[in-house]
Amino acid sequence: MSATHHLQSLVAKDWHAATHHAFTNALADGTLSRAKMAGYLQQDYQFIEGFVRLLSSAVAHAPSLADAVPGARFLGQICGAENTYFLRSLQALDVSQTAPPAPETTAFQQLMDQARHSGRYEIMLSVLVVAEWIYLDWATPFENRADELPFWLGEWISLHSGKDFSQVVAYLRDQLDHVWETLDNDARAQVTATFTQAVRLERAFFDASWAGFAVAK
Repeated sequence: MSATHHLQSLVAKDWHAATHHAFTNALADGTLSRAKMAGYLQQDYQFIEGFVRLLSSAVAHAPSLADAVPGARFLGQICGAENTYFLRSLQALDVSQTAPPAPETTAFQQLMDQARHSGRYEIMLSVLVVAEWIYLDWATPFENRADELPFWLGEWISLHSGKDFSQVVAYLRDQLDHVWETLDNDARAQVTATFTQAVRLERAFFDASWAGFAVAK
């Protein structure tokens, strides 16, 4: 079993809850209300800056240029198509680009900052793998529905499924799998704790999204 599959197995209950969630199910079948999607996007957009900083730091700490290049390419995707998706969707939903951060948003922002400031590649990867792998897992079963939905729903599925995004997740997992083999027991325990916390916070964010964030106009 790979290191990332081992880590996933330790949080199987929360992982399943996050990747088979009522929120994402409603998003994919088109029944999610505009208000819930707007609130979700206003909160999720607040992760972009921290995520870009975290991914940039991981690229800088990659062991070689070959290890860094896929991450650098992914940075372009986040700063390009994904950032543009948020702006277009928030405009179409007629809400502000900004909103007061919810507690669930702040908690994940803090985790990203802690990972970045750790200066440790494996800790950064622990958060990045969770953030992207969970999204691949929930979105992939709905990939063929994307074109049938309003773009603010369908494009969110498309951004997190398909060959290109699968390759991003495979790259991040491969990096963590390889670095795991170089870690002592204490470092592995810290990776496990970070991975576990990230999954718990992802589930909490979906739970709060389904309950409905306050929407800032």
